[in-house]
Amino acid sequence: MASRYWVVSLPVQNSASTLWNNLQDQISKHSFDTPLYRFNIPNLRVGTLDSLLALSDDLLKSNTFIEGVSHKIRRQIEELERVSGLETNALTVDGVPVDSYLTRFVWDEAKYPTMSPLREIVDGIHTQVAKIEDDLKVRVAEYNNVRGQLNAINRKQSGSLAVRDLSNLVKPEDIITSEHLVTLLAVVPKYSQKDWLSSYETLTTYVVPRSSKKLYEDNEYALYTVSLFGRVADNFRTSARERGFQVRDFEYSPEAQESRKQELEKLVQDQDMLRSSLLQWCYASYGEVFSSWMHFCAVRVFAESILRYGLPPSFLACVLSPSVKGEKKVRSILEGLCDSANRQVTYWKTEDEGGAMAGLGGDTDAHPYVSFTINIA
Repeated sequence: MASRYWVVSLPVQNSASTLWNNLQDQISKHSFDTPLYRFNIPNLRVGTLDSLLALSDDLLKSNTFIEGVSHKIRRQIEELERVSGLETNALTVDGVPVDSYLTRFVWDEAKYPTMSPLREIVDGIHTQVAKIEDDLKVRVAEYNNVRGQLNAINRKQSGSLAVRDLSNLVKPEDIITSEHLVTLLAVVPKYSQKDWLSSYETLTTYVVPRSSKKLYEDNEYALYTVSLFGRVADNFRTSARERGFQVRDFEYSPEAQESRKQELEKLVQDQDMLRSSLLQWCYASYGEVFSSWMHFCAVRVFAESILRYGLPPSFLACVLSPSVKGEKKVRSILEGLCDSANRQVTYWKTEDEGGAMAGLGGDTDAHPYVSFTINIA
């Protein structure tokens, strides 16, 4: 599937079918690997020249916005598929592949009545896409909030012993709690373990001899228990800190551990549910935005063709997807057909090069015919 297309319109001198046949003939002779399709635009309501000029000022800005939302949803889909371990699905619009929808575009009269003013159609599309973007922001924020909570818990459970949650490393039998005795947990630098084992009994008085046991070790630290009288615990913490050992605050609670476990399980379930829901919404919304975008492009081609070629509407709209190396040749073909069809082209071209038509929209002004690029990926 190509990801970059040109939408162009050429002025018609005699008949659109003759121009179409000439274009097909020229492309097949000189750029046979360039896909070429008709872009069928209905007879839309022209309105006044002033209204068209006013509309043209907004076309590029609105196109940039709508295209941006389309790409934003597409990137969100790719990210969700990646973290879900899913194969990338071919995106569809109204049940057909994206490229097929563009190359076989059919105007949706029920959704966008052709008798509606162009401004009304454009504003309606912009409003609809803006609402979808707002909905996307809310859904993504909700998903990211749960994912953030889950990541924070996972960091606590998998980080350094100096900061991580210790509850899943400590068993009930590791802790002594009585009227006088307590068990502390010390985080010892990995390469200071000999120092710890030779000194912990003397860091303060009333330390139970040979009570230290290693529970866990990571790349930086080891976790040791030590039992002592509760009344000297603060003295032990101070002496341990001076020797480079960190005594972690820890209170063993089976109830709290079970509560954290249930919280983690619920967050995992919520994340999976929200991710699945967001992905399905993105699939549907991408199709809706892309369809709106193609209708917008049709209005854009129509409006800019009237402004460029005049009334009554007489132009041929088509979609091409030339290779990078074939672009220059295809431009030459289009320009040749434009020259033969419209004697005013020289005027338009001169004005364009001088910037007189700047702001007509997109990259149309670089050529003596209406042309702009659609990137669908």
